[in-house]
Amino acid sequence: MKFPTLPLHPEAKKGIMMEDHGRKDEPPPCGYGNTPMKLGIIGLPNVGKSTLFNALTGAGAPSANYPFCTIDPNVGVVQVPDKRLDVLAEMYHPQLYTPATVEFVDIAGLVRGASKGEGLGNKFLSHIRDVDAVVHVLRCFEDGDIVHVDGTVDPIRDLETINMELIYADIEVLEKRIEKTQKMLKGDKSLAENLAVYEKLLDALNEGKTARSLELTEDERALADELNLLTLKPIIYVANVSEDEAAGVSGDNEMYKALKAAADAEGAEVIPVCAGIEAEIAELEPEEKKMFLSDLGIEESGLDRLIKASYSLLGYISYLTAGPKEVRAWTIVKGTKAPQAAGKIHSDFERGFIRAEIVSYDDLIACGSMNAAKEKGLVRSEGKDYVIADGDVVLFRFNV
Repeated sequence: MKFPTLPLHPEAKKGIMMEDHGRKDEPPPCGYGNTPMKLGIIGLPNVGKSTLFNALTGAGAPSANYPFCTIDPNVGVVQVPDKRLDVLAEMYHPQLYTPATVEFVDIAGLVRGASKGEGLGNKFLSHIRDVDAVVHVLRCFEDGDIVHVDGTVDPIRDLETINMELIYADIEVLEKRIEKTQKMLKGDKSLAENLAVYEKLLDALNEGKTARSLELTEDERALADELNLLTLKPIIYVANVSEDEAAGVSGDNEMYKALKAAADAEGAEVIPVCAGIEAEIAELEPEEKKMFLSDLGIEESGLDRLIKASYSLLGYISYLTAGPKEVRAWTIVKGTKAPQAAGKIHSDFERGFIRAEIVSYDDLIACGSMNAAKEKGLVRSEGKDYVIADGDVVLFRFNV
């Protein structure tokens, strides 16, 4: 069953809270709508970035067969597929159905020399600085009808090209910070530790390594995060494969195997996707989509796998709220305690937190209703130190 998303009825526009959360006359909740994290889709021109973005968002970004078709970044908000919400919606028949979301930004194709202003240059490096994580698309198939900016298809060369441009940009940032810190060090010797971290990062970059490949202590990582380095951002690689491999990458795809080995070396994930097929699937109705995937022998589309992987890349999980007014997934960082999770719904929920009534999704579905779960003693009352788990179905109690 497919349920509509916000907004659906007038109360939603008034910001009235759901009965299941507490009072019915709440002001609009802080962050209503679950502000999504932002992922930038990057890659060389004509590797399938905009086609992938179009499939993800249905936003219709230009995807012509020539470099620099995408100039200003296109932005689209995508729902995170979650079958748990569908099952809860069948149980409660809510007026509102609100999944978690991820925001994708289609950033123009970079070329060799971008850090020095080549192609569309530093403008687009700045767009990468604005995202939380990176989805790097690399072409892993031959097609004489699709122009490659370097003349031949080689995902490892393309990977190195982009990495070096990002490394050069980060070197410039670090050199300026080091120069500034050295001047300040004369009046504040405590900055010596900061300088040591900056120099450690710079040394790695000068060796052609990304900042994220370094092992950093918690304090070093906190300091590095302040620099907003491009090569420190979490990354997922997308291998854009041919239509023949939409149902699975063949063992003789040497380009994919080389990319997988390179990603494994840095602890990153590679998701094979046929952007062209995914764009076709995205235009289908839900039932048609299921039939199409079934015919291809695919249980889950490449896009769904990419969206889920993107959501978890930064350590995000979802807790759930459910009732006749709304079934909803709330985005939190793994390790978040109950009061702070409650604050995602409304600041009053965190400020006046008393307890959280929690049942696991699996237990709730097995019992068939919240009342049945309570009768079996499966609904727990948790306090301020409880760490919310992915899939917890939660009712917060608070008093303000």
